[in-house]
Amino acid sequence: MPENANIPKQAGSDIRRAARLSVAPMMDWTDRHCRMFHRQISRHALLYTEMVTAPAVIHGDRDKLLGFDVREHPVALQLGGSDPAQLAQAARIGADWGYGEINLNCGCPSDRVQSGAFGAVLMKSPDLVAECVAAMIAAQPVEVTVKCRIGVDDQVPEAVLPDFLSKIAAAGVSRVTIHARKAWLQGLSPKDNREIPPLDYPLVHAMKAEFPQLHISINGGIATLAEAQAELAQGLDGVMVGRAAYHQPMEVLGAADAEIWGDGRPVDPFEVAEAMKPYIARHIASGGRLHQITRHMLGLFHARPGARRFRQILSEGATREGAGLELFEIALSAPREQANEA
Repeated sequence: MPENANIPKQAGSDIRRAARLSVAPMMDWTDRHCRMFHRQISRHALLYTEMVTAPAVIHGDRDKLLGFDVREHPVALQLGGSDPAQLAQAARIGADWGYGEINLNCGCPSDRVQSGAFGAVLMKSPDLVAECVAAMIAAQPVEVTVKCRIGVDDQVPEAVLPDFLSKIAAAGVSRVTIHARKAWLQGLSPKDNREIPPLDYPLVHAMKAEFPQLHISINGGIATLAEAQAELAQGLDGVMVGRAAYHQPMEVLGAADAEIWGDGRPVDPFEVAEAMKPYIARHIASGGRLHQITRHMLGLFHARPGARRFRQILSEGATREGAGLELFEIALSAPREQANEA
């Protein structure tokens, strides 16, 4: 029985409210420790797991792949796959584990994902995507959403994106996140696919006008809270931020609760560090390593005095045997001393 099986799932309205600002699912980054760190910065932002394939959920180590702390809520599970029956089974398992949303990845362009016939390549098969999400919706009670691109390769986004959205909407999807770039399935690396294809925000805005019933979030190239607020002000329902939220978490999430949800005040990075200490201590006491958590925290003091030394101490020392809260305190001393001198 999953550890979260008896925890009430997030209500759909709560998840939709949280989706005003979300942190994108990012492979090798948005694991449970990263999400717990981000949750100390924002109580409200919607957090996503790394993408997990449906077969892995069905056959793999579920505690490792799906386990999370209930304090991470609101949190969503992103699945990868293209087999409706497998995705339905994986969605049911994810719901049983307590996730508040199940998201289908139709945007990742990596070779590994393409070889499994899912991710961005699914933009070429909207009827299959509709079949997949319909099966996922029928299998369990949690909201099913989709993250997609505006198109792939030589597709004309103005033609394919409306068709894609209309088909998944007809299948029961009412919330979608659109990465406002094409994906090139050949010739560009995943990194290049995040940077080289031009952004087309106006097309995403046009989709909101054409599909007012859909809750549409925009993703791609948004690096600050102010930029996110500008997109919301233009009528979009949500904004998803990726690498900027990871590398500069305070700049993106630190004032989000106050400015987007009208709750509280901007958070101080030292408060975040203090809040993480009990979590770090429990993790180490259970046999974990310091760097498994602190590797996600290197941007905590981004652009602040002492940030470089903070990163250096943790980058060099947190992987060493026996590294614990003492090293974390030493790392914090650099920005703390600079703050006291200011």
